[in-house]
Amino acid sequence: MAEREAIVPREVIERSFAKKGAKQLTLWIDLETCVGCNACTLACKSENNTPVGVDYNRVIEIEEGEFRDPKSRPEVNVYFVPMPCMHCGRPACLAACPVGAITKREEDGVVLINKDRCIGCRYCAWACPYGAPQFNAEDKVMEKCTLCVHRLEKGLLPACVTTCIARTRYFGELNELTMLIREKRARRVSLGSGATDPSLQYSGPK
Repeated sequence: MAEREAIVPREVIERSFAKKGAKQLTLWIDLETCVGCNACTLACKSENNTPVGVDYNRVIEIEEGEFRDPKSRPEVNVYFVPMPCMHCGRPACLAACPVGAITKREEDGVVLINKDRCIGCRYCAWACPYGAPQFNAEDKVMEKCTLCVHRLEKGLLPACVTTCIARTRYFGELNELTMLIREKRARRVSLGSGATDPSLQYSGPK
């Protein structure tokens, strides 16, 4: 199957990487178009061969409003929020790891766990406010979303971006994605945890 082109034009990403300074690859997820199909979760599991109970990319369902009077119009909304790793600027997981198994790559800002060094203490899971690190009970180590760095090195998109049927996910460099959000939505959903400086971008729903 042919790989789908990045929604953010390739030349935009290359232009951003030509700039000096730290780079941060990340995702922009448009909550207005996410349909909660969990295709991203399944694609991620298949790509990374994760065991049962380990999901790098979870999709949570959020309900708002209430419907108590059957004679009135329902004021209820449901939307879906994919929750991969936020690849934070100041990762709490990295600071919590007692053996230095977690690193943040200088070249692209991706946060990775070295499973050869990990001792499975789960301190990173307790420290992360987003629940990104997952415990692999079979291998007794922690794992999480890597933005599919093995695919990026081949010039491919993360598996979740390629698979998304609603084209909810945009992939690229943080500064470029931030500008794109302003052009398309002029609104961003706050993650509410400035202490870790999460890179993942959300917009919508209306």
